[in-house]
Amino acid sequence: MSVISTKSSDGKTITIKTGNKFDYSSHTGFRASYNNESDLGISYIIDMRNTDYMDSSALGMLLLLREHAGNGASNISIINCNEEIKNILAISNFHKLFNIN
Repeated sequence: MSVISTKSSDGKTITIKTGNKFDYSSHTGFRASYNNESDLGISYIIDMRNTDYMDSSALGMLLLLREHAGNGASNISIINCNEEIKNILAISNFHKLFNIN
C-alpha cells in the first residue's frame, strides 16, 4: 500500500493513509489524493498507522498539502504516528503547523 485516500460522505474531510514507507515514491499518490480539491474548507486527516519510515521528501509533501489547503487556514491532522515518526515531526517543528495526535 502506497497511499490510499477516502472522502467523507459529506465531502468535507479527506483521509489519506500512508504506506509503510512515506518517501518520494509516495509523491504521485499523495498529491493525487488532494490535487483535484479546490475547496479551502476541506479538512484533511493523514493516517500514519502503517508508516514505519518517512524522509525529508515526506515532510515536503506535507508542506505542499498545507499550502494547497490554505496554509494558516488549513485544517490538517496527522494521526496514529509511531514514536519515531512523532520525533521526526517534533524535530521539524511540525506541531506548529499541523494537529498531531
